Amino acid sequence: MKVVLFCGGKGTRIREYSESVPKPMIPLGQQPIMRHVMQWYSDYGHDDFVLCLGYKGNVIKDFFLNTKPQTFADCVVSGGGKDVQLLGDPGKDWRVTLLDTGIWRNIGERLWAARDHVKNERMFLANYSDGLTDVNLDEMIARFEASGKTACFLAVRAPLSYHIADIDQDGRVRQFRTTETSEIWINGGYFIFRPQVFDYMREGEELVLEPFNRLIADNQLMAYKHEGFWRSMDTLRDWQALEDMVENGDMPWNATVSAERARRDILKAAS
Repeated sequence: MKVVLFCGGKGTRIREYSESVPKPMIPLGQQPIMRHVMQWYSDYGHDDFVLCLGYKGNVIKDFFLNTKPQTFADCVVSGGGKDVQLLGDPGKDWRVTLLDTGIWRNIGERLWAARDHVKNERMFLANYSDGLTDVNLDEMIARFEASGKTACFLAVRAPLSYHIADIDQDGRVRQFRTTETSEIWINGGYFIFRPQVFDYMREGEELVLEPFNRLIADNQLMAYKHEGFWRSMDTLRDWQALEDMVENGDMPWNATVSAERARRDILKAAS
């Protein structure tokens, strides 16, 4: 199944990094956050990517044109670097389409620009390229496929620490609730579409506004609620939180790392 990644935004809320590199290329641990997202899809068997480039798209192109397999694998180097032997599984061979979709386009316009690359797919996946989750993608796809609908998005709890006030028209306060106990859900940026989604789109429209409202009117949009881990990298504070998780080996979006951490926890508890 093809995966469309929106990689064209400027990342103005994380300007400390995005002035020099595009937001998807901001490093998280030893690799850019976009590669974490791609690896997550690859772990579920989806290795055919369409990258919708925009701001500093040449940096992303250069990454894929010049990065070698050994960059993210254990290896043995000899002959002054001329002979490189990969250790263990070299990883899957990804197919990556690098598509310039313009600097100032919104998400809807970027998806529209990629329509010829997914028009023959029964279904395809899409994402913002700067958010991480531990949602079970196979289950999400199965639920969507069974629904028969045209579009699906991942619904997650709002990552806010505010207290929500329930207030009457006359100003009487009924109650205060935390965001964790409220029924506020937001778009987590992980999408599944059928090609028919393009029938609901018009030139210049933002994806989750007019097109999604048309889908709602036709009962063709579903939400997949996820109570587990999800975090986007919108601000420097978000980046620091994710970077701390990587440094501590706490990476719930990475099945291999999570399994190894669980194994160590079990051994530690047994001792």
